[in-house]
Amino acid sequence: MTARHRARTSPPNRPAPSSRPAQAPQIDGPDPAIDAPTIRTAAAGLALELQAAQAQQLAAFAALLLKWNAVHNLTALREPGAVLTHHLLDTLALVPMLERIVPAEPFTLLDVGSGGGLPAIPVAICCPRAAVTALDAVEKKIAFLQHARAELKLSNLAVVHARVESWTGGPFDVITARAFASLADLVALSRHLLRPDGLWLALKGKVPDAELAALPADVEHLATVKLAVPRLDEQRHLILLAPRTPASSHLSRAAAAILQRLAGLSAPDSRAQHAHLDT
Repeated sequence: MTARHRARTSPPNRPAPSSRPAQAPQIDGPDPAIDAPTIRTAAAGLALELQAAQAQQLAAFAALLLKWNAVHNLTALREPGAVLTHHLLDTLALVPMLERIVPAEPFTLLDVGSGGGLPAIPVAICCPRAAVTALDAVEKKIAFLQHARAELKLSNLAVVHARVESWTGGPFDVITARAFASLADLVALSRHLLRPDGLWLALKGKVPDAELAALPADVEHLATVKLAVPRLDEQRHLILLAPRTPASSHLSRAAAAILQRLAGLSAPDSRAQHAHLDT
């Protein structure tokens, strides 16, 4: 069952992956500072009611991330408390938004530059109706993602070793990105992978005003949503973007429906507020 709800900028052209395969380190189990009860309690602050099995999977994922990170340097964070706040809770904040804006049916999601599986793996755990694809160009990160998928038995997670600009999979209903690239680079590199009525969801720290101003005219900034992440005293925002229809400058019917579902959240920018909505 689905969980119920009540940046570093990288250049688009990343180095070629190493030819040496990453080895899986020995896993001892969840750290007491980031165990299932702790995760479940903290997630409640996101209005996210996790099932016990989901919290256990997230704790096991955190243990994998900490162990692999000690050997393979997947992320800069190495303390369990920081992994809980800056990785797990930070990305779990996306789940209630997905439940709110994506229709209650199966959907496809691509996480570009997935790295340590954030947000791909938390989404796959907490939103099983999503068919999630984690894509990265770095071999050691792909090795971790494949190991985590097998260890956590995530049948709704696929792992792809490729550069986003050259991969020809999809198309996807939703594309997510966190600590990947600027908004303009994100849409330029991944547009061929998004459905015409799809949606980009970019997790950012502070509101990226300069990046929003640099978006092309055929991409609509639907909304900027401020995320309140429990135990994290830092700004977090979710940027929602959608392509405009090729035949006109109007928003697609799907984007118009998303705007309706966003009622009551932070208002979109002035372009979205005054957009002509196709009916």
